[in-house]
Amino acid sequence: MTTLRHEFYESDDRVVLSVFDRGADPAQVTVTFEPRKFTYVHGEKSLILEPLKGQIDPDASNYTVGKVKVEIRLAKRAQGRWGSLVGDSPDPLANTSYSAAPEPRPAHKSAKNWEGITTEILGGDKEKSTDEDPNVGGDSTLNGFFQKIFADADEDTKRAMMKSYSESGGTTLSTNWDEVKKAPVEVKPPAGAEWKKWN
Repeated sequence: MTTLRHEFYESDDRVVLSVFDRGADPAQVTVTFEPRKFTYVHGEKSLILEPLKGQIDPDASNYTVGKVKVEIRLAKRAQGRWGSLVGDSPDPLANTSYSAAPEPRPAHKSAKNWEGITTEILGGDKEKSTDEDPNVGGDSTLNGFFQKIFADADEDTKRAMMKSYSESGGTTLSTNWDEVKKAPVEVKPPAGAEWKKWN
């Protein structure tokens, strides 16, 4: 039997496992899901993972056979990260205890500490002054300026400001109702930017 190369990534509620089996015939592939065991067999090639680091829900787990790899989606019974596919970590849902050596992880695949990176980036941001960013601060800012114009404006000017701003996706602000009322206001993204409509 040949053991197949595989890799995985995970979220709190599932593990997505890629088994690299080029040209696998879906009719010949056998996949078995058990609470703490996963088995993949295709002819002389196989991959058995036991015990899985946590329990999976066999009924909610599935797979897709592609041209280069087979993608397996393991549904976790308990939310949380495993860190590796197999191991003897305590499983809060297991009634029996298994023991096996944890799967070795390649040295070049070190996990990134995203929390630390985010803290470092956010910590490096100093408070901007109103000279650097007109949107910072109180009513003396650009936002305050536009609020004052809107508050002091007549109904036609307010109507023009609302219509132009909403129809242009925030790229145009006009106070001329005679001009704005004739047609929809065009989206005008800044130079070098591309406008994309989000659903």
